[in-house]
Amino acid sequence: MTETFPALLIRDKENPAAVLTDLSRADLPDLPLLVRVDYSSLNYKDGLSVTGKGRIARRFPMVPGIDTAGTVVESASPAFQPGDRVIATGNGLSETEWGAYSTYQRLKPEWLMRQPEGFTQRQAMAIGTAGVTAALCVNQLLAWGNLSQDGGSVLVTGAAGGVGSYAVALLSALGFHVTASTGRPETHDYLKALGAKEFIDRKSLSAPSKPLQEERWMGAVDSVGSTTLANVLAQTMRDGAVAACGLAGGADLPATVMPHILRSVTLIGVDSVFAPPRRREAAWRLLQTALKPEHIDLVTAGEIDLEGLPQAAEDILAGRVRGRMIVKVA
Repeated sequence: MTETFPALLIRDKENPAAVLTDLSRADLPDLPLLVRVDYSSLNYKDGLSVTGKGRIARRFPMVPGIDTAGTVVESASPAFQPGDRVIATGNGLSETEWGAYSTYQRLKPEWLMRQPEGFTQRQAMAIGTAGVTAALCVNQLLAWGNLSQDGGSVLVTGAAGGVGSYAVALLSALGFHVTASTGRPETHDYLKALGAKEFIDRKSLSAPSKPLQEERWMGAVDSVGSTTLANVLAQTMRDGAVAACGLAGGADLPATVMPHILRSVTLIGVDSVFAPPRRREAAWRLLQTALKPEHIDLVTAGEIDLEGLPQAAEDILAGRVRGRMIVKVA
């Protein structure tokens, strides 16, 4: 292994933006597995972390990067051997634990799973946290909701983003009629190719309205939060469910209990960071069975390296990135 290698590093609280630097093996955390990080990805949360605009890091210095696909180089754990290809998503990476934007990283075995069959490393990172989150949401809707292939539409908010794109693809592959909410008409053809059947402008969901409205959706995946989520709940059919996984529109929820107590609407919170292994494994099984290679290609916005990450982070926060950006690390 080379003596030093490139990485993005957030130095301290007073300098929250990540900078490209060189690290050595001695700089890495003292953890059981040394992994060469071959690929990562750029999530909205990564954008907040790299630019320093979201104050995601909770300790310093910090290497950002939520998603990891790599190859084990050294192992002090019987769970993995040198040469094993592994992935990691969430688990506090880039928040309390050093993340993926480093050519080499030391990780705990419990954060890792073997690279899922049927996916290359690059494809696994094109899916990454966004795809896993979407699959977690869909599985929760199937478990808690009242979905049927002929009973109405399933809504996806923030549909042109990473989570939204994969939610559209998965729900469509399962046979559901998908309505996509987006503020970018130029993404309609892209979303149609993923399986969306109808579209609504996100503005129609962003203004305050009545606590109970016309029943329109038998279920929904929401990554926006705030007033949008309040309106989605108010428009959900009796016994329907909404899986909420994001707050791109705000962390508040200006809603009432009326949809829940008068229509038995279920609000399901979905956390991908610390989802238990059984749920992660179920999410990847859904992705393996429902996703097609062309879906992954469609959702992939492009590929960058560590040097291009700071600008790409600015772009994703400004809404200039459609779908998933892959990061070639090693």
